[in-house]
Amino acid sequence: MTASSFATTARSVVGLVRSGNEDSALLHPNLIAVADGMGGHAGGEVASSIAVKTLSHLAPILEKGNIDPDSIEDLLLNTLQDVDSEIGRVASENIDLTGMGTTLSALMLYGPGNDPKVALLHVGDSRCYRLRGTTLTQLSHDHTVLQELLDQGSVTPEEAHEHPQRSFLTQALMGEGPLAPVLMVYEVKPNDRFLLCSDGLSSAISEKEIKAGLKISDRENAVRHLIDAAYAAGAPDNVTVLVADIGQLGDPTSLIFMGSAA
Repeated sequence: MTASSFATTARSVVGLVRSGNEDSALLHPNLIAVADGMGGHAGGEVASSIAVKTLSHLAPILEKGNIDPDSIEDLLLNTLQDVDSEIGRVASENIDLTGMGTTLSALMLYGPGNDPKVALLHVGDSRCYRLRGTTLTQLSHDHTVLQELLDQGSVTPEEAHEHPQRSFLTQALMGEGPLAPVLMVYEVKPNDRFLLCSDGLSSAISEKEIKAGLKISDRENAVRHLIDAAYAAGAPDNVTVLVADIGQLGDPTSLIFMGSAA
């Protein structure tokens, strides 16, 4: 049976108070990712670009289609270490890039068409959501001080929106290792829709607004709706949105970079 693939529509735009885009994105039929860079000078742009371009080295392996499902975890985690090492190497060669880093949230689609799965690799506070029917589920878990406070019950979700530590990361790819990334595998159902986004979207609009955007059937219109909603909310950060449906569409070797990686 034909293997499933992502049919993805995406945009990456500069926020209303930013001078450049530190987000990067990767679109491939079996691998999509968003990275949100940070660091002085051009550091954020460089770090996020390194993340998605290093991750893209998996594309030729995925295109062969004979990958052992038991190897998926090792493949993704080893690639994540490669990303971190490359960020460290580049930063060590340019003092202006010292301290740069990036988040990374990536989805790999694999398995036969009658039993596809997605593996989510996640570090930082970019996010992954799944819309299944009318149910929106956040699949990723933020690596932030605020999320830890929420998990402990020290702050309420209402208090979280205005919390001064809402953007303090507890984990990011900075070339310093060791990492404790999250890698989760999920079953895929035929009409599942996935959203990968930088926190420029998720920190600007509510989950209810995200769900409303994802329920728009046309992907182009869904992406436009989400970007417009972030802009209407002031878009203090760059906004990157990837909306992916499951299908058997397009060129199996297509590889697109967006944002600073473009």
